[in-house]
Amino acid sequence: MDAATAARNEELIKRGHPKGLFMLFMVEMWERFNYYGMRALLTLFMISSVIGFDKNTAYEIYAWFTGLVYFTPVLGGWIADKFIGKRHSITIGAILMAAGQFMIASYGFLPARIALFAGLGLIIFGNGFFKPNISSIVGELYEPNDPRRDGGFTIFYMGINVGAFIAPFITGFVGEVTATSADWVQWRWGFMTAGIGMIIGLVWYLTQQKKFLGDIGLKPVSKSTAPNAAELNKPLTSEEKDRLLAIFTFTFIAIFFFAFFEQAGSSLSVFASESINRMVNLPFIGLYEIKASWFQSINPIAVVILAPLFAKMWINMGKKEKEPSIPTKFGWGIFLTGVGFLVLAFGSRFLVDGPINMMWLIALFVIHTCGELCLSPVGLSMVTKLSPAKFMSLMMGIWLTSSFIGNIMGGYFAKFSTSWTLTTFFTVPGVILVVFALLVWLFSGRIRQWMHGVN
Repeated sequence: MDAATAARNEELIKRGHPKGLFMLFMVEMWERFNYYGMRALLTLFMISSVIGFDKNTAYEIYAWFTGLVYFTPVLGGWIADKFIGKRHSITIGAILMAAGQFMIASYGFLPARIALFAGLGLIIFGNGFFKPNISSIVGELYEPNDPRRDGGFTIFYMGINVGAFIAPFITGFVGEVTATSADWVQWRWGFMTAGIGMIIGLVWYLTQQKKFLGDIGLKPVSKSTAPNAAELNKPLTSEEKDRLLAIFTFTFIAIFFFAFFEQAGSSLSVFASESINRMVNLPFIGLYEIKASWFQSINPIAVVILAPLFAKMWINMGKKEKEPSIPTKFGWGIFLTGVGFLVLAFGSRFLVDGPINMMWLIALFVIHTCGELCLSPVGLSMVTKLSPAKFMSLMMGIWLTSSFIGNIMGGYFAKFSTSWTLTTFFTVPGVILVVFALLVWLFSGRIRQWMHGVN
């Protein structure tokens, strides 16, 4: 790094992050409140008396739903880049997702399973329009090679997790009940609460976007009037092709992370309900049973606490030219996720004496959070660094397919929790992830060559 570049980077860091980042932070927070609020209830809702699915069926549906919400961003990103622009796509996506929550809440007026599948379909397509485009706009707030970018995406990732932290407490409180003759009322209010959160985010976005974003993302890339618009029709260079290959490689690596990390809403949700001692003695209240859905707030609150520390750590290491490469960060993300499962595998050995202490599950979620912060926000930033401008939203959609494939794999893997011992069930992903992390580190040099100097 030459002196001029170092001085410029120092000036950018002192300037702080663009104000548009914090506006988008709030939009993403409410969208994630909407998604994680319903996700905290979804598996439990499907095995309740309202829907009446068995666990294996619920796991399969959960897998395809959580997978497809990360597949449709490929289509949503392409439509945004080609026809309607990122900003309009976000609006469409928010409307569809809110409608989906209210559709699920309409059971009792509509047949319960029809309401469920129609609502899930609306959420799937809405997420396709919303998810890749808001992340791409965050990337457009920064200049190429801006040293603040990884930190900015980590802050943006906090918005995801503030919403994900709040949501299960609120939707779980109004939605999670035991199977009684009146449980249709409470479940409905849980999903309606999630939908209201999305409407709040949409109103904020529509009233604040012009002030904070200007013309960013307003037009499709194909109709851009930016100075470099003429470059959009040029064929890809060999360097750009290598960088696209790096994006596909990172996407492949992330599949294994998400396949096991996303057990949180399926097997780990049922594990919290059936195998964790959830009774606590609270001052002035006495014994109180913590709702199983609330455990899904542990990961997002850990992100909110730890994300600023990770963002600061990346910046400080960058100043000293010691920041790990993206492949190295990915390796750590996978390794730590494996360690989390091995910890719970050890704890599950004590189930012979009855439900185990909740600290075992809390430990898993905190360790997984550290792994997540090494991979997920870094992956969002990576796409905006490596992707050619004309494919930005499309490649963001490609990146999100790692969650599509991973969630489907994870849902089918969750079914083994009903036939294997829990110790075996948690040991298998732990070992797989640790070994895979070693392979990522081993081949990190080759991946860095494809990145052509992008940090």
